[in-house]
Amino acid sequence: MATTKPSEGLSPALFFQTVNAHMRTAALKSAIELDVFSAIAEGHRTPKALAQRCEGSERGLRMLGDFLTVVGFLTKDGDEYRLTPDSELFLPKNSPAYLGPALDFMLSHPFIEGFKQLTGAVRKGGTMVGESGTLAPEHPDWVTFARSMVPLMRGPAEWIANWVKQEAPGTRKVLDVAAGHGVFGIEIARNLPEADITAQDWPNVLTVARENAQTAGITKRFHELPGSAFEVEFEKDYDVILLTNFLHHFDVPTCDAFLKKVHDSLKPGGYVITLEFIPNEDRISPAPMAEFCLIMLATTPAGDAYVFSDYDRMFRQAGFGESIMQDVPASNERVIITKK
Repeated sequence: MATTKPSEGLSPALFFQTVNAHMRTAALKSAIELDVFSAIAEGHRTPKALAQRCEGSERGLRMLGDFLTVVGFLTKDGDEYRLTPDSELFLPKNSPAYLGPALDFMLSHPFIEGFKQLTGAVRKGGTMVGESGTLAPEHPDWVTFARSMVPLMRGPAEWIANWVKQEAPGTRKVLDVAAGHGVFGIEIARNLPEADITAQDWPNVLTVARENAQTAGITKRFHELPGSAFEVEFEKDYDVILLTNFLHHFDVPTCDAFLKKVHDSLKPGGYVITLEFIPNEDRISPAPMAEFCLIMLATTPAGDAYVFSDYDRMFRQAGFGESIMQDVPASNERVIITKK
């Protein structure tokens, strides 16, 4: 009887890496909670020095440090750990790009529970976490999102603000839909001293945007529009309407109807600026954008990672003309510019 021999070059490595992916999450979370990355940035590089600085055991810090080195967050020379360039930028607490607080949102209950029930979501075609998942009115996790995601969104916000300053310098009236932290509108206000910003979101979330507007010193030009984006009445003749990380939460008919409302509120010649995770037309590349579809499946009733042709059709259906997509440097997202 012939025996089947494993083919050369084949490996179960991907299977085990995927099954054990929770280890990476736990290790990163522990390192942030222990402030390991800040400690290494300060010069505490050995397990003994880290144990004293981070109030842990030398054995535990050695094992955690080695694991973080294996997965790519650290490098090791002898018994000393050092930060990689990416870790140095994003993981010490004193860095302006510090991403530690983002864990509060990315590991919040709707996300974790949504993926625990992913099999049911695949069968159903939408989240199993309640009827609305993360889209429940005034969901408290959106306050967590607003407070935690500012460092991650600052780069795209600056890119958008620079684009508006260069291409639409006469902008005076901006609507920031589902503003969250408010950073996108605030950056435009910082670049254009005569621009007024209206931030629309749930009342509990707008408290965060208001705080950030106060910090930025633009409160006299910062206005609030509390409530559901689908229900509140928009004013007319906006120069720019911002749709940042909003449309992906909803199905196509909902987006079609909402974009008609946006079209009616925009002045002729005005711009809609849409920031989204937009995969290529094959829907499987680039990976960070394509993977986003599963988050939508697990956490929303009908959201998706739409491709550019989907968005282009939506905008045309709402009465707009051509849309143009551009990559945002150092980001997993892309911007769509649509002119009325």
